[in-house]
Amino acid sequence: MTTPESMPISAPTAVLVIDTRGDVIGWTPGAEELLGYSAAEVLNRSGALLIMPERAAAWDAGYGGQETWSGFAEFRHRDGTRILGHVEGTRLVTPGEEPAWLVAVTPATAGASGRACSWVEPLIRRTPVAMAIWDHDLRCVWLNTAAERLRTVFPWYRLGRSLAEPLPGTHTEAMQETARQVLASGVPHLDRETRWTSPDRREDRTLSTSLFRLEGVDGRSLGVCTLTMDISHSRSRDRLALLRDASVRIGSTLDVRKTAQELADLAVPVLADYVTVDLAESVFPHAEPLQRLAATEMSIPVFRRAGVASIHDGSPESLWPLGQAVFVPPSSPFTEVLSSGRAHFEPVLNTSSGTWLDQDPDRAAVIHDTGMHTLIIVPLQARGDILGVAVFVRTDNPEPFTRDDLILAEELGVRAALSLDNARQYTRERTATLALQRNLLPSNLTGGDAVDLVSHYLPSDAHDGVGGDWFDAIPLRDGRVALVVGDVTGHGINAAATMGRLRTAVRTLAYLGLPPDELLVHLDDLVVRLAEEDAGPDGFPDAAGATCLYAVYDPATRCCTMAAAGHPPPATVTPSGAVTFHRPPSGTPIGLGLGSYRSLDLELAEGSLIALYTDGLIETREADIEAGIDRLGGVLARAAALPLDKICRTVIRGMVGDTGAEDDVALLVARTR
Repeated sequence: MTTPESMPISAPTAVLVIDTRGDVIGWTPGAEELLGYSAAEVLNRSGALLIMPERAAAWDAGYGGQETWSGFAEFRHRDGTRILGHVEGTRLVTPGEEPAWLVAVTPATAGASGRACSWVEPLIRRTPVAMAIWDHDLRCVWLNTAAERLRTVFPWYRLGRSLAEPLPGTHTEAMQETARQVLASGVPHLDRETRWTSPDRREDRTLSTSLFRLEGVDGRSLGVCTLTMDISHSRSRDRLALLRDASVRIGSTLDVRKTAQELADLAVPVLADYVTVDLAESVFPHAEPLQRLAATEMSIPVFRRAGVASIHDGSPESLWPLGQAVFVPPSSPFTEVLSSGRAHFEPVLNTSSGTWLDQDPDRAAVIHDTGMHTLIIVPLQARGDILGVAVFVRTDNPEPFTRDDLILAEELGVRAALSLDNARQYTRERTATLALQRNLLPSNLTGGDAVDLVSHYLPSDAHDGVGGDWFDAIPLRDGRVALVVGDVTGHGINAAATMGRLRTAVRTLAYLGLPPDELLVHLDDLVVRLAEEDAGPDGFPDAAGATCLYAVYDPATRCCTMAAAGHPPPATVTPSGAVTFHRPPSGTPIGLGLGSYRSLDLELAEGSLIALYTDGLIETREADIEAGIDRLGGVLARAAALPLDKICRTVIRGMVGDTGAEDDVALLVARTR
């Protein structure tokens, strides 16, 4: 907004009269002098001719039930330029006994004497401090050029836009509250520091804002003025913010690839324009050994690319995609960092002939094409092992790396290395536990002539490792079959090992022909004895609890007898599709030494389904077990008509979805013959 050239240095107050229809019915010489319209051009025409469209709401707000009102508005001068004015309205009655408004408009740039300071506003608009004026509705009524430049991260810097207007991904509730406090109390609020991100997430700014109340000569509140400084480029502030973010964003999962990518994403563009994270093969337990890849005297495979980030779309600086082997010359900064364990710092990247780049023409070409000019390579070291390297490069940013940048990169490397090592240890233990558990679970289930069987085991994605869920089917004498599912307390290798012992014990007791309730009593007693034998140094037995459901189906009588030890109820589905959850008198979990169990007898029609499962299928953080049981009933009803080999996967997909299970899931489904 600029002051119109036609506005005289002495700009008097413009006085006009508006009727209830919004038409101008009174016009003074002062109004003509301020706005440039003659009386013949505006009388009996709508006042909308004079006010900018984006401020029409504020103009209309004046026609309320008050006797007086005031505020800011932007007017349109006859030559098309804008004028910010302070508006005061007073209700009056015309000679024709018709109600109307007497409106006085004073230019916002006018001083106390009423003279318009035409030289002041251009200076205000050119100041590097972002200035804006907001009315009582927190709607922007004026702003300078510096505020317009911040619109990419603070889109409310737009005439007519209210702070209360919701915009996707942004929140101004705190700023609204502060502005209303300033309006109410008149006490300024200084140096309110906030961080804003552009909607496309490409730009971050840290702004320091001070708020002041604007008052008229009579002391009435007119609005709020904000003065904002962009303090985003404070180096110390950025470094502290980056380290603070690193503690939250790096290592959010126990996945080495995600952790490496989090480091790369965090450092771009705050520290570097291009970052790669390359890890040694020991960090990837299932990857092809690098030693098997072809090597030459000029190039050897040393790493695998685990993370890459760039300010340029598609990362054109990267010669290798994620997951691929990274080749380096034997005598290069990369191998030097590996052997020494110390960072490589090259403020001005030496690309002249006679350097290691002579042995790496592909990398030299990329450096030349993308303008790489400064380099840091940091070892990712934890517990004495070098897990890989992080490479930091600048291309578009002309500033070379400094020693402070090196210290920051090393600190990021230390934090990332600890997270990577935790992820590596977890991955190793999880892999070993999964292998143990898969070996302990039955590989070929058979229901004999009694039932057809299908099963599925789904390990959880939780951080605490694989659990001790198991299932089994045990053919018995006289054509009967025993179906069992259980869940050992805890996670990890110990839980998997305990699961194996319990599965063996159940099979042994089942071969004795014990009914379900007696079998659980003996199993409870056995687990207590094993815990006592494995007591720790303090003499107290280690807790080794488990839940279990044991059922025996006899095809001759179509009778199914079952007993439960603290386990979720099994489900049956009739050939017509009716789902029932049977709740045998549930005793205490196995291993407490309080075993007292009772059996439940069911008669099942030929072709019925029996579904046994662990609580990971039905229990989530958001819903309790009963809600999960209701959901499972609906999923089973829809899946029952499918071929048996598709039922398990359909049920698990319907219950868990694509997000992964919060706990291990074991599901055993039998169809009676």
